[in-house]
Amino acid sequence: MGTTDDTAPHIPVLIGPLIAACSPISGTWLDGTFGVGGYTQRLLDAGANKVIGVDRDPAVFKMAQWAVDNPAVELVEDTFSNLDAVASDLDGIVLDLGVSSMQIDQAERGFSFMRDGPLDMRMGQEGRSAADIVNETDETDLADILYTYGEERASRRIARKIVEQRDREPITTTLRLAKLIEGCLPRSKQGQSHPATRSFQAIRIAVNDEYGQLAEGLEAAERALKTGGYLAVVTFHSVEDRMVKRFLQQRGGGMGNANRYSPVLETEKPAFEIVTKKARAADDDEVAQNPRSRSAKLRVARRTDAPSGSVDRSKLGMPQLRATR
Repeated sequence: MGTTDDTAPHIPVLIGPLIAACSPISGTWLDGTFGVGGYTQRLLDAGANKVIGVDRDPAVFKMAQWAVDNPAVELVEDTFSNLDAVASDLDGIVLDLGVSSMQIDQAERGFSFMRDGPLDMRMGQEGRSAADIVNETDETDLADILYTYGEERASRRIARKIVEQRDREPITTTLRLAKLIEGCLPRSKQGQSHPATRSFQAIRIAVNDEYGQLAEGLEAAERALKTGGYLAVVTFHSVEDRMVKRFLQQRGGGMGNANRYSPVLETEKPAFEIVTKKARAADDDEVAQNPRSRSAKLRVARRTDAPSGSVDRSKLGMPQLRATR
C-alpha cells in the first residue's frame, strides 16, 4: 500500500527477520497480499505445510504458475480485509502492504507516473477508478484527498489546476496527470522523488480504500489466528506502520492508563503478545540487494487465547477525510 521501488520485484522484503521472529514455521499460513508469491514460497521453504494466497487482483495468479501447480498452495481472489471468511484456525498470517512492482510495471493498470496508461489504479479492477476521482470530485474534496492521504502541501494548487484542465478535457491518462502536477510544483532536484509521487499515492489510497482495508484486515487476522499463531505485517510508510503499531498496542494491552495517578481501569485480556517490541528495519545488506526494502518496517505479534474483540479505530491514527471526521 506504500510507495515502493520497482527494481527488485520478486524479493520478499524483511523475509529473514520475519522467518526468525515466527520460527519454527509450521502448519497453515495465509499470505494476505500474495502478489507473485514471494512470501508464500519462503514460508513453504521454512516449513509451512500449506499457504493460502489471497489477493484482490485476479491478474497476479496468472503470473505465478508455480503456485497454481503446487498442492501446498491454495489461491483465493479476495481482499485481506475478508481473510477470516477465507480461513480460520491459522498458524500465521503475513501482510506485505507495498504496492506490487508487477502492478507498477504494467502501464495499463495506471499506477505509474513514469509510464503512460489509462488512469485506473484499481487493485481489484472494480469500483471507482482514479479517473473517476480526478474528474468527478469537487475541488475542495480533491485537495483534501491529496493532503490527507499524500501529505501534499501543494494540494489546493494541484486540485485547482486539475479542475481547470478537466473542464477543458477529461483527464484520462497517467502521464497527462503527472505532467499537470509537475507543472504546479518547483522542479525537483536530482535524487528527490518525482513531483507526482505524493499525489499518485493519495489517489491510489482513495481508489482502493487502503487504510480502511488495513484496519479491517488487522481485525480479521485477530479472529482468524489460532492460539499461538503469528501476525507479521510489513509496511512501507509511516501511516501504515502507525496503524499497525497502535492496533497491536490496543489489542496487546499496551495502551493502559494515561498516567500513574489515573484510576485503575478494568481491561480485557490481551489478544496479542508483542514479539517485536520495536519495528524491525532492513539492514544495509538487504537495502543494497533490494532497494524496495529501504523504507520497510516489520512488526510481529503472537495470538493469545483471549477471545477476539474490537478495536477503537479513532485511536489507530488512520487519516480521515473531512467528510468522515
